[in-house]
Parts: sequence; C-alpha cells; structure tokens
Amino acid sequence: MPRPSRRQILLATSVVAAAVALPPQSAGAATAGPRPVLTAFPPADVRLLESPFLANMRRTCAYLLFIDADRLLHTFRLNVGLPSSAEPCGGWEAPGIQLRGHTTGHLLSALAQAHAHTGDDAYAAKARSIVSVLAQCQQSAPAAGHHRGYLSAFPESVFDQLEAGGKPWAPYYTLHKIMAGLLDQYELSGNEQALAVLLDMAAWVDARTSPLSYERMQTVLNVEFGGMNDVLARLHLVTGDATHLLTARRFDHESLYAPLAAGRDELAGHHANTEIAKIVGAVPSYEATGERRYLDIADHFWTTVVRDHSYAIGGNSNQELFGPPGEIVSRLSEVTCENCNSYNMLKLGRQLFLHQPSRADRMDHYEWTLYNQMLGEQDPDSEHGFVTYYTGLWAASERQPKGGLGAAPGSYSGDYDNFSCDHGSGLETHTKFADSIYFRTRGTRGPALYVNLFIPSEVHWREVGVTIRQETEYPTADRTRLTVTGGEARFTLRIRVPGWMAGSGRPAVLKVNGRHVPVRPEPGTYATVDRRWCSGDTVELVLPREPLWQAAPDNPQVKSLSYGPLVLAGEYGDTALATLPSVRPDTLRPAPGSATAFTALADDRRVQLRPFHEVQHQRYNVYWAVRPRPARERDIVRYPFDEGNGTSAADRTGAFADATLVGATWDDSDGVRSVSLDGHGGHVALPVGLPSGLDELTLGVRVRVDTLAASARVFDLGFHKETYLFLAATTGAGRARAALKIAGMQAEEFIDAGAPLPVGRWTHVALTLAGGTGVLYVDGVEAGRNSAMVASPLLLGASTRNYLGRSQNATHPYLHGAVRDFRLHNRALSASEVARLAVG
Repeated sequence: MPRPSRRQILLATSVVAAAVALPPQSAGAATAGPRPVLTAFPPADVRLLESPFLANMRRTCAYLLFIDADRLLHTFRLNVGLPSSAEPCGGWEAPGIQLRGHTTGHLLSALAQAHAHTGDDAYAAKARSIVSVLAQCQQSAPAAGHHRGYLSAFPESVFDQLEAGGKPWAPYYTLHKIMAGLLDQYELSGNEQALAVLLDMAAWVDARTSPLSYERMQTVLNVEFGGMNDVLARLHLVTGDATHLLTARRFDHESLYAPLAAGRDELAGHHANTEIAKIVGAVPSYEATGERRYLDIADHFWTTVVRDHSYAIGGNSNQELFGPPGEIVSRLSEVTCENCNSYNMLKLGRQLFLHQPSRADRMDHYEWTLYNQMLGEQDPDSEHGFVTYYTGLWAASERQPKGGLGAAPGSYSGDYDNFSCDHGSGLETHTKFADSIYFRTRGTRGPALYVNLFIPSEVHWREVGVTIRQETEYPTADRTRLTVTGGEARFTLRIRVPGWMAGSGRPAVLKVNGRHVPVRPEPGTYATVDRRWCSGDTVELVLPREPLWQAAPDNPQVKSLSYGPLVLAGEYGDTALATLPSVRPDTLRPAPGSATAFTALADDRRVQLRPFHEVQHQRYNVYWAVRPRPARERDIVRYPFDEGNGTSAADRTGAFADATLVGATWDDSDGVRSVSLDGHGGHVALPVGLPSGLDELTLGVRVRVDTLAASARVFDLGFHKETYLFLAATTGAGRARAALKIAGMQAEEFIDAGAPLPVGRWTHVALTLAGGTGVLYVDGVEAGRNSAMVASPLLLGASTRNYLGRSQNATHPYLHGAVRDFRLHNRALSASEVARLAVG
C-alpha cells in the first residue's frame, strides 16, 4: 500500500476514520458507559509501612533516581537530528534494536507512581525533564522527515513496513509504553506538558490509522501492539474527546475478541503477553462505550487464563506462549511464567474487580500471584531492584545475577545492559504495591471500605474522615489487625476471606474490639461489618493455615505445596536436577525456627521448603512427583482390534473409551484381523490419559511394518513434541527406538535396539519402564536396555495425544503397516513374562 501523503494524513477526520477502519456495527459515536462500582484511593492517601513490599519499592525507587535519562533519550534525539553525546544503552535500548524507546515510557509511569505514593518531588522533577526533551523531539520531528506529532526513538518508516504487511518488532508496542507513561504523568503528577505531547501523539495515531481499511488494520494488529486500545480509551475517559475512542477501537483485534465473545478458548499457540495487553484495553473500552461485549470478553479471558492456563505460582505461558487448556506439567521449563504476563493479568483482574466486587476470586488471584511471582521477581540483594524475565518452574530452575540480556533464563536485569520488557514492567510493579490494598465505593451514601490485601499500610479516607492503620506480619503470621487511628464515621467494612481458606480445614475468625463477630466468614468472599467506627476501634482477622498439596490438572501425581497464600519451594543450592524429584508428603514437618518453612523427604534426602519468593540465588523446585499407592496388578487397557468394521475399537478392560480409527481401515488379508495403516495419515487415536498415575509400566503391541521410514511411530503417547513416550520402528541410524521425554528435560532418554523392526511380518514389541531402567523387547527377546533413566513414566500424566501409527511431531512420517493387540500393564513385567506374552 502506498504511504499516504502528509496532507492526507493531517486532513483525515475522525468521522471518516471511524467509517473506514472500524467494522460497520462499530462505526457510530459511542455512548458513555458505566463507571466502576468501586474506586481506588488516591495514591497519596495510602502509605506502605515496613514490609518486603516497601523494601522492594525502595530498591526500585533508588534505580529511578539513579538511571541517566540522557542515555535513554539518546536515540530519541538522534532520530530527529538533535545532538546527543550520551553513552548509548545496551540490551533492548541499544541503537540497533527496533524496540528502543519503550523503557522511557515505563520509566515515566514508574516515576509518576513513585511521586504519587511518596510525595517526593525528585521523581516528578526527573520526569518533567524527560518530558521536556520528548516535547523537543516531537517538535523537531517534521524537520527530520516525520509527520507532525510523531515521537519515538526509531524512524517513522518502520510503520510503512508494518502497513505493507511486514513484521517489524512491535512499533505500536513501543508507542503504547511512551503514551501510557505520558498519561500516567498527567494523571498522577499533574504534568500538563505530558498531556500536550500525548495529545499530539494520539492525533498522529489517528491520522496514521484512519486511511487504512478495516481489513488492512486487522492485518497490522497481527504484530504486537501492547495496549494501544487501553491508553487511547483511557485518554478518551480523561478528555471526553470522542476521537480518541474511535482511534482506540481500531485496535480491537477481532481474531482474538471474536472467539472470546463466543465463549471459546483458542489461545493455544498465541504469544501470551501480546494477547493479555489487548484484553486489558477491553475494560476501559467498556467504560467508554457501555458495550457489554467488551466486559464479557475481558471476563471470559481472565477466567480462562486463571483456570486453564496458570501455573502453581499464578503466572502463565511457556516460552512466552499459551498452551492447550490444562497443560501444565507437560509444559514445564526454565522459561515459564514471563513476568510481564502477570503484571498485565493483575492489572486486568484489578480492573474487573472494580466493576464486579462480588468476584472475590479476582483479588484471590491478585494476592496469590503478587506473593508467589511478582514479589520474588526482584533480587533482594540488588541496590537497584533488578528483576528476572521469566520465573522458571522446571526442576532446579534458578534466579541468579547476570551480566547482560542474553544470559540464563532466570537471571536478573542490570543497570544499562538489559532493558527487556520485564525490566520495564518491573519498574512499574514495584512502585504500585499500595494501589490495590484498599478500595472504596463511590460517593458518601452507604460508604464501604474494601480491604483486599493484608499488607502493612495506612489509608486516609478523606470522604468519610477516618484513617485506618493495618499492622500485620501476614503471610508469615496468620492474622492481620486494622485500627481506626483517627476520625469517626459510619461505614461498611468488607474484608476479604481468601479462597485458599477452603483447604485449611478450619474457619476464619473475625473479631471487632476483641469480640467475635457472630457471622462465619466464608472462604472466597468478603466478610462484612456495618457499624459506626470510632478512633481506637480494632478489627482482627485470623486465617488458620494448613499445608496443602495441590495436583496439577494434567497429572494428578505431580503436585505443588502451599501454606496459606504462599507456594513453598525446595531449596537445592547448587545442585542440578535432571527431572522432578519424588517427594513423600507423609514426611512433611515444620522446620525449627520458622513459621512458614518445612522439610520433607524427596529422593531420599531431606529438603528444606520455604516460601518461593524468599528463595533467591540458588536452584529451587516447585513441582514434585508423588508416587501412587500400590494398586492391584492388572492391564490398564487392552485393545485387541478385532472388531473388523466401523471406526471404533473397544477397550476390553472397560476402563477407557473406545479407540478411534482415523483414516485407517480394517484388514484380515493375512488371516489376522488388524488395523491397517497406509503411511499417509491413517492412524489410531487412543483415549486421553492412558499412562496417568503409573510409576512403572509395560506397553505391548503386535505390529507388522510394511515399509521402514525413519521416525515413523508404532505408538506415541504424550502431549506434544516435548512430552512423549514413543516407539519408532527405525531411526535414521537404522535402529528401533523407544524414548521418553518430559518438557524441561535437556534431551530424551532412549532405548535403542540393534536393528530396525522386521519388515513384512508380525512382530511383538514390548517396553518396560521401572526404577530407572527401560527395556525394549522384540518377539519376547531383550533388544535394548537403558539402566540410567532419570525420568519416570509417572511424569507423563493424563496425556491428551495418544496414537498408534502417528507421531507427536507433525514433520514425521506415518507408519505404513498394521497393528493389533495393544495393551498397557501397570507393572514392569519380567523377561519371562514378556516372552510368554509374545507367544500368547
């Protein structure tokens, strides 16, 4: 598409823009939507007291004042031809990196939050200086060949590439960070120049996007754009200018919104933080338009991600991507839980709760993720609050110091050599801990105070004239205490009773002035006390805790351990682990000298378990294998494949659903009834969960290989090409191979035979796994052995993709041959038992 002329861009009107770039049903002017039921307190009215949260904030604030703004502004100046002698930054802010400029936006937001919460003008003064330079750069943009209003650290020509169908590195993402920082400066610090710069940027975005057709704009949105819809909708709510709302709605990405609006989860394979940021923008769009669809999209997305895509610590994504619903253990690695994701999920949950205060689960998730991921992302030993990019959850992941951006996954950022997206969102996370501790209803009629988080703090409620102080050592201790320290007023106190209490076995206790409140507080709700409150009144909430083992959704034999809101992690020092350790829950004991530490036997050694956020500078473990109770020896499943017609085959044990023939046919041409596989897509789909709960097993099948093809599978049980148990008729080296791999392991563990499976005749193949040993049998004779296996079949879990004749890997060939008599036994059979099975 040819680039529009400057005249076309500057003269484009917002009315025309709406008609061109929005779908027909969204083209009209929007009506004002509902305001949130609850509202946050002004930042100046909530003060953090001594706690780990305040300690984290101090470290980040020290960095805000330390960082040389001229180094960040260097590329902005050069982009418009202004001189700069500053030393360039490294990492994602290096002059050759297309995302350069985004950290300046994060910095402006963090400075605004720090100023608003502390009242220290040093943060506002630094921000004023930065905004002044940005204004100068924006004013110089036309002389440098950019359109009026353009502001960035990279050339405007990047947007030509984007509009032509290219995939430059997220130019609108960077603009969003800058625009959001300017808006935060205006809203939190009263910086009028920031608003003026922002308005010119918004006009540029409007002019840039208005000539694009709806279809072309949707293509543009396939490249990550941060929360452009969010900042523009918020700008509309601040200014009342409908143009900003119309521009915001051009960033409604229908390929994401439409499935969510229909209640479908199609997130698998999507870049998580790209999608989360888009949904954050749906809430202010609802507030601006009143269109319920926006709220429903945000609600369904939040619920889906928290319920079906989140790990034990509250975070989500593996390698930055969403997986299929419920896949957790099968997607463990050192690069799980990107911290930006949780930053945005907490923002989304907070926004939704303000509209839906009956949904206490929003703040339950907020608290859980805050303690178990966000608090621990920061290095407590760093003066400048360095943070990690990922929070890895595979065995023996670690958080550690680092030199630069390309170092280990769990390593911390630095002063000038990192500047990743998580470095930027970390600046914001650790300067806004006070913003969600308390909310209040709007106005003074029937006022209510919501106590959401149990963090030492003080809130001054100006509208009703009271000050309340919260003193607590929670979650180290099991209680919090609120004291009215000034004023007198009638209002309703609503204090959250965490959902995790449902697993504690004991009820919460609520006391007012030392006397029990005669209402049993229910977990996952807000306990309510309505009365006239006077100075000196106290409220105490006691939350009894018990250690709780929680099974992963895709593997009931892999569990995490929590104590109250705290996920506990095993401390492993410098010890590397090849796979998830096996723990004995019955050996769990409180550790002496700590209210929140325990010990347990794992792999026959006693391991110390502490709150995850406290475990720094060493290897740790969060997910544990738990061996099942001994069970009666039996076939778990047996498919003879003797039906001879139809597309299904029955499990003769009656325990599992039918297997399904997919492009495969029945065959008895050689006098044996079987399933014929054509090597071109024909296979058998077995039901979900076949190997679940087995720490030893025997897999047996009769197979006739008609054509040898490297990597063609006889069977493959698993989730995807990183978690599987397979048998291949031959490899590229000309040997039959059985292999086991769990996502997170460095490589698969395999058992090779000395030759490929025979061609043109029926062969019985069996695989036994137990106690670190795998044995492959061909026609009842041992063909290969591996006695040094570290992974257990127990870690496979309730596998969802189980096949005969097909691989997890779509690039591998299908098997050409036939199969019959597939069975899975819950014990590793002996050599003599396998020999009898082969003959039978």
